[in-house]
Amino acid sequence: MLGKIISINGNILKVELAIDVTNKTGLSNLHVAIECQGKKLIGEIIEIDLKYATISLLGEIINNQFISGVNTKPSFASTIRIITKDELNQIIDFENSNYAINFGRLPLYSNYPINLNPDIFFSNHSAIVGNSGSGKSSAVARLFQNIFSTNIRPKSNMFIFDVFGEYENALAGFNGINYKSYTTDLKDQKNEIIKIPVHLLNIEDLALLLQAENFTQLPIIEKMLRVVTIFNKTEEEQLKCKNDIIARAIKEILYSGKTAAQIRDQIIAILTSFPTKTLNTETQVVVPGWTRTLKQCLQLDKENKISEMQLVSEFIGKFISNDIELNLPNGEMYYTLENLYEALELAFISEGTLKSDAIYDKVNSLKVRLKSLIDGEFGMFFRYDKYISKEDYVKSLNNDGKNPIVNFNINSITDRQAKIVIKILSKMLLESSFRVTPRGSRPIHIFIEEAHRYVQNDIDVELLGYNIFEKIAKEGRKYGVILCLITQRPSELSDTTLSQASNYIIFRLNNPTDIEYVRKIVPNITDEMIMKIKSLQPGFALMFGSAFKIPLTTKFDLPNPRPNSDNISIKNTWYK
Repeated sequence: MLGKIISINGNILKVELAIDVTNKTGLSNLHVAIECQGKKLIGEIIEIDLKYATISLLGEIINNQFISGVNTKPSFASTIRIITKDELNQIIDFENSNYAINFGRLPLYSNYPINLNPDIFFSNHSAIVGNSGSGKSSAVARLFQNIFSTNIRPKSNMFIFDVFGEYENALAGFNGINYKSYTTDLKDQKNEIIKIPVHLLNIEDLALLLQAENFTQLPIIEKMLRVVTIFNKTEEEQLKCKNDIIARAIKEILYSGKTAAQIRDQIIAILTSFPTKTLNTETQVVVPGWTRTLKQCLQLDKENKISEMQLVSEFIGKFISNDIELNLPNGEMYYTLENLYEALELAFISEGTLKSDAIYDKVNSLKVRLKSLIDGEFGMFFRYDKYISKEDYVKSLNNDGKNPIVNFNINSITDRQAKIVIKILSKMLLESSFRVTPRGSRPIHIFIEEAHRYVQNDIDVELLGYNIFEKIAKEGRKYGVILCLITQRPSELSDTTLSQASNYIIFRLNNPTDIEYVRKIVPNITDEMIMKIKSLQPGFALMFGSAFKIPLTTKFDLPNPRPNSDNISIKNTWYK
């Protein structure tokens, strides 16, 4: 018997010790059984000295099942003792099956293994948090290795966004995993370069890709997508569509109310920038008695007016077609970045952006960014050399499930670029799950390293109406799309996304802002848990949430092989 209860204050018991603890170590944080009148409560020793112990009540064992929470308090006559192995099994919900996954060991109980049913952890969103150097990356790699060390090989669909290229060493070839790695290093000869088909991107995707920041840019992007469909038509149909767009823009300028000189200059600018073989500055306007070019018809007279304005208007009107309908592409046609750029230029004049300098400045930035994509290295990741449907593309990412774990190494691009890639691919993965029947029968797990860089409170919500990570966090679980956020700065994460996590594995945290944030955002966290988080050794973590009936302090074995996440050795580099 450990001792007798001398006070009960809520869920906190003060116990007068009946044993000599002078030479005993490791009693703090042990779990105890408190028995009285057929009831068995479970508590944790949270404080101990030579005479007294403070115990926090955690739950109750009923019919060999541990239930979190306490409805009744123990009596002062209760018997208190350290829990047995069988009781520990019940508290942990120990899984003894071929598909049990190890989540580390309990140092307090002679490194007792924490083997869990994968359903209770991997069916919900989770967060793995810890300072740099706390052992977070090694533990994540060990967890991946444990998943593929079970007696039954999982048919998973796991996608890792690996910011530092850490995990390839730990996963490639491990235990026969059919592992696949993509890279953003254009010089990498070993792995496949990430390629995202631009023809599969919708308005929202392109708004992300072109970094739209204003509502006025969305109609232009939509118009660009409608116009790009003309490149799937015959040459004659393309000419008809282009002429229609140019003619409508010219008609609008003719009656814009601007000065004749401004009208002339804008029309000539359009015809010079977007000439077609039948509509350009040298197109001949034929009337009885004379023939002139369109440019000549736009000349100003002595009164600085366009004397042939009516003639120009009637001539241009012949190129306007009322039977043209440009629908948004549905992913069933192929086009390139260059096609989009030409479509964007036509969209500019179609939407009348030339009439307003303020609007022109806002939408012209889209043109500049699209041009930089075409000319720059980042655009290489959006060059897909053939048509593919969205369904087939998503399947190709993991070879239709034949690669149960896929790593996207985004180490060679900027954070801004990486955020675009992660958001677009995550959105495709979510949307692919909508078409799976029965719903949720093909679960997808998305692991995001350094999540605080990418899962943020961005302009997306204001501009598009949602943030893809928040959408996955709120809606993904019912479709089998599960997020795991791996971060060292939880305070920089999107509040909504992190709050939807059901399970937390927290390594040492020292930053006061992050600690306070975890206290506020994570449900059911206590002061005792916060104190543990501050003092954890490297490789140790506090685990709690729906998968854990009580908070557990675990130690993960080192992965073998290890990820490329070790600190540099100054001694070996300075004095080599």
